[in-house]
Amino acid sequence: MNIGILLKEGPYNHQASDTAYKFAEAAIAKGHKVDAVFLYNDGVTNVNKLMDPPQDDRHIADRWSKLSKQHGVEVLACIAASKRRGINDDILIEGGEITGLGTLTDIAIRNDRLVTFGD
Repeated sequence: MNIGILLKEGPYNHQASDTAYKFAEAAIAKGHKVDAVFLYNDGVTNVNKLMDPPQDDRHIADRWSKLSKQHGVEVLACIAASKRRGINDDILIEGGEITGLGTLTDIAIRNDRLVTFGD
């Protein structure tokens, strides 16, 4: 099964980022293809490479970058939501990309499922 993910929450103020990442890992482990993760609203802050959590905490931006590098998952941030939150190409994680909202429609069309995390 081909899966797209929509993530609408920031990395440390809501469980959605952790849950979406764990879902992606589990889906890949079961042989499914996670095609893309589209970040919308506060979700775009997940790709900020400037986040610097304490050593004993998880590094959510690094997780998304690793998922992209290891499994070819596109990690895409909505341009409008990114601009509102000061996210630009200079602070994107490796493997992250800023794109238009129309890409979300493409993800929904080309995949068997679009799974949404966050409010």
